[in-house]
Amino acid sequence: MLLVMDVGNTNTVLGVYEATRLVAHWRLTTVRDRTVDEYGILARNLLSLAGIEASAIDALIVASVVPPLNSVLEAMARGYFGLRPLFVEPGVKTGMPILYENPQEVGADRIVNGVAAYERFKSAAIVVDFGTATTFDAISSKGEYMGGAIAPGLAISAEALFERAARLPRVDIRRPPKVIGRNTTHSLQAGLFYGYIALVQGILERMRQEMGEKVRTIGTGGLVSALEADLRAVLDDLDPNLTLEGLRIIHERNR
Repeated sequence: MLLVMDVGNTNTVLGVYEATRLVAHWRLTTVRDRTVDEYGILARNLLSLAGIEASAIDALIVASVVPPLNSVLEAMARGYFGLRPLFVEPGVKTGMPILYENPQEVGADRIVNGVAAYERFKSAAIVVDFGTATTFDAISSKGEYMGGAIAPGLAISAEALFERAARLPRVDIRRPPKVIGRNTTHSLQAGLFYGYIALVQGILERMRQEMGEKVRTIGTGGLVSALEADLRAVLDDLDPNLTLEGLRIIHERNR
């Protein structure tokens, strides 16, 4: 079995694959000062709750955008699973040429998402990942990573409003009854929710124009569920576990 880990700034997502089937997955808060033992015990406990023996894990792959955790996760993999983990980093075979001016600047999760999207569609694609930041990644019809756009994430946009405006309350991110809010909470929700849908639509339209070819679109990330109903009218597909699938594919290419 393969254990995959997507370590983001806000959340860490773990999944277990048996061949090509995702048999279990979990979303946790990323804690930067968690120790090797804490990560090891947590991972083994999650596996146990899912009825999976730790000894059944025979490979581990990690995509991390939190460099200080990399050495901790490597020590955890060696100490608790007896494995040398594969990190998605320069030199790892992804099967995807990177057209960024400096390929080392591209986050591992963005490459992993691109690999998964191209494997799914076998055509030009744009991946929108709703996480701490909202990223838009363009993949050409030849399977090349072209680049993309990065916008502030929905959650940190809401938090910035609360922190910088003394009279505005913190609100849940959800679809309000109407765009024209009749109270402060609904007004904030309308601006955040519908503003974000419009942001996604606008950037996708401009990226399609620049790419100049038929493009498939897919959304992923921890905030997809909060926007799901409206995103289905904007994107071709939604898959919260797209990054995990990309990790599985990259692991296969490096066996």
